[in-house]
Amino acid sequence: MRIHHIAGYKFTLLSELTALRQRLLDECCALDLKGTILLSLEGININLAGTPDNINTFVNLFCQDNHFADMTFRLTHTEQQPYRRLKIKLKKEIITLRQQSVQPTEKRAPSISPSEFKQWLDENRDVTILDTRNDYEIAMGAFTRAVNLELNDFCQFPSSLAKIARDKPIVMYCTGGIRCEKAALHLMNEGYTNVYQLDGGILNYFEKVGDAHYDGDCYVFDERVAVNAKTMREPS
Repeated sequence: MRIHHIAGYKFTLLSELTALRQRLLDECCALDLKGTILLSLEGININLAGTPDNINTFVNLFCQDNHFADMTFRLTHTEQQPYRRLKIKLKKEIITLRQQSVQPTEKRAPSISPSEFKQWLDENRDVTILDTRNDYEIAMGAFTRAVNLELNDFCQFPSSLAKIARDKPIVMYCTGGIRCEKAALHLMNEGYTNVYQLDGGILNYFEKVGDAHYDGDCYVFDERVAVNAKTMREPS
């Protein structure tokens, strides 16, 4: 069976979360989609899988909401449904950092596109490549020369700043970009300059430029366990 998997997020001020949760629950159940949606006052984080037609129908319906009209999704392809059930949860944060000074609905740190990041890596530029993922994710694969902060949980990121050099530009990355949205702002709040986040994370890099300068696979939080650059391309 051919399955499409979508992953996307957006930081945007939301209200009436209970009603939004019910609407999304009804739509996903009607389309037999499985996966996880996280909702909070700061935005939404989506990981869903289903048949190509049903995924397309969901995205078209979802993007009719003005809050999410410009939201983008990373698309991967699988042969089996990677989720056992559907979960739509109301949370305090769609990615937990517990730093009140970090407000991604108000501003965003500078980003770097996959193609430009690849060019920097091709040129061997003197930058700090910072992996904001957990240690067990990094064990599955990472960019060459990336700094591993040895995190067990993203909430530990603020306490790891002593490991991050201040004397050169920083390009940080994660799976799909969501963790870097907050991590980059936290670094800027702490006085770091020349901080960039890889736009769309590893998944967008795989989709746009392949796996150059990346060793291994990318850990994902479903039954697939990991994906690679080939997974980001439509099978023939």
